[in-house]
Amino acid sequence: MMNIKEAASRLGISARAIRFYEEKGLILPAKQSSNGYRTYTENDIWRLQTIAALREIGMSLQDITHALGEIDQGNQQRLEEYLELQQAVMYAQWIELKRMMETTQRMIDLNRQDGPLDVSHLHDLADSARRLREARQNWHDRWNYDTQAAIHDQRVQAEGRVSTEHPNSEGRYHSNDTVQSSFYLYHNYDEALEQTAHWISPALGEKGLDIGTGTGNLAGKLLQHGADMTAIDQSREMLRRCRTKYPEMHVKLGNFLALPFADHSFDFVVSSFAFHHLSPDQQILALQEMQRVLTSRGRIGLTDLMFVDAAHRESYIRQAETTGHQEQLNALRERHFPLLGELCSWLEQQGYVTKHVRHNELLHTLLAVPLR
Repeated sequence: MMNIKEAASRLGISARAIRFYEEKGLILPAKQSSNGYRTYTENDIWRLQTIAALREIGMSLQDITHALGEIDQGNQQRLEEYLELQQAVMYAQWIELKRMMETTQRMIDLNRQDGPLDVSHLHDLADSARRLREARQNWHDRWNYDTQAAIHDQRVQAEGRVSTEHPNSEGRYHSNDTVQSSFYLYHNYDEALEQTAHWISPALGEKGLDIGTGTGNLAGKLLQHGADMTAIDQSREMLRRCRTKYPEMHVKLGNFLALPFADHSFDFVVSSFAFHHLSPDQQILALQEMQRVLTSRGRIGLTDLMFVDAAHRESYIRQAETTGHQEQLNALRERHFPLLGELCSWLEQQGYVTKHVRHNELLHTLLAVPLR
């Protein structure tokens, strides 16, 4: 047993901080009956150490409360999710700081050029940086994939039949009926994933990252090819199902716009049926993030619904409007199917050679391999 001064000295924190944590209900030390003074046991000290460690990495008091509850219940998986979420936040902040430093350096370079400075160039740089920052911050899961995790594998194998399930007031799905649909995201699903795995063709032990993995179907195929796979997704429920299917896979919370990994961590990056959830500005940020985490010879494999070019998109929209296919029109409003030609051009400007194959009217697999 020790008093608050002794506890503070042992932990290297202030007595005021300990009282603050007590006020927030994070720790409940016993009180002496004779004088009402608090006494701290070894378990209290351990709990305070845990709180201090979680505060050190920037976790909010609310999240610390939840994390301590999971620790008390012995739920290591939920605690890991809280830590991963905090790590993702820190990576996002780090990436944003890097972008700010790069923009500042470009402003310095402009100022050093001979001749009078055109201040409008500084304004353009600042505006561009602002738009990219907002693009990174404004992404959210409009489709609530946590509620879809239980039926995801069923949906991707439906081959033209989609669930008529609709969320009730609690966001839960309540029907297992299926109906023929005029618009279906997953035609030729297995063929496209097999093509991606074939083109990536990982060597034994190569490190790969699958972004927006869902329940891990693409990552699982690459795992079978001998790759050391890491899979990330923003949906906890999707990742739980992925862990159950592939316990040997590294699974982590994260998203396209701030990949929670160090630079040059992977030999290849893949993604399937997820890239179109990003806006055009966010898609560029996602490609830059892929480049950041890839080795110098790292390759990119994207399988997704894409238009070949702007003319293809306009023709598709006109046809949907003429035939009254509301599902197609809704999909175009809710998602951002990229232009294949623009993707290839951007990647080639970054030093990649690209190739692609078409699986159906919209679904393509794209491979990008660096020339160097």
